[in-house]
Amino acid sequence: MSTTTDTARLHQRVAAADWTQLAEELDTYGCALTPRLLTPAQCARVAGLYERDEQFRSTIDMARHRFGSGQYRYFTHDLPEPVAELRAALYPRLLTIARDWAERLGRPAPWPDSLEKWLTMCHEAGQERSAQILLRYGPGDWNALHRDVFGDMVFPLQVVIGLDAYGTDYTGGEFLLVEQRPRAQSRGTTTVLQQGHGLIFTTRDRPVATKRGWSAGVMRHGVSTVRSGRRHALGLVFHDAT
Repeated sequence: MSTTTDTARLHQRVAAADWTQLAEELDTYGCALTPRLLTPAQCARVAGLYERDEQFRSTIDMARHRFGSGQYRYFTHDLPEPVAELRAALYPRLLTIARDWAERLGRPAPWPDSLEKWLTMCHEAGQERSAQILLRYGPGDWNALHRDVFGDMVFPLQVVIGLDAYGTDYTGGEFLLVEQRPRAQSRGTTTVLQQGHGLIFTTRDRPVATKRGWSAGVMRHGVSTVRSGRRHALGLVFHDAT
């Protein structure tokens, strides 16, 4: 169980990140690594939730749906700590970046200051199901390139947090981000997700400077093949699903 002290420390870790630098990296690459947000003990507790059926609304076998290979589970709305606290702490930090991106792309910025109000808007639009996920990969598992867009209500940034130690608990399984560039070959980025660290990345696209102004660089994400061990990750999405 998380304590009040644990929660305060989690919020402090999020606040202590260099958000100016993170915004610059997101502008450049479409993704940015945070400092450690969860301790190894917290990572182990979250990964251990995978066996608790009551925490989840559904389980997805990726091979069955041709999404890749591996498995993930959608949490219910009754999110455990520190999942709920992480989401609450990250939303206002990401909101500033989301609004800046929307302005550059000439898009509406419908996201209110409050995460609760934004989720209410999602539910009113028919996106009522929790989209927070806990992923588990074993040897040979991988995740196909995709975007987590579940309807018209979309928050443009999301976060994945590594729960196992790269190189010790597993090898392979790097995070993949591929950008489709206009009139050019696609560009790929790989990131090793260290235990307890978060990777912020774009949900569907990012602003790209062109001679005519800003355009949307379409991006998809996935996971490379896990070579050994077991890889768990926590996915935080800031809109709900249909």
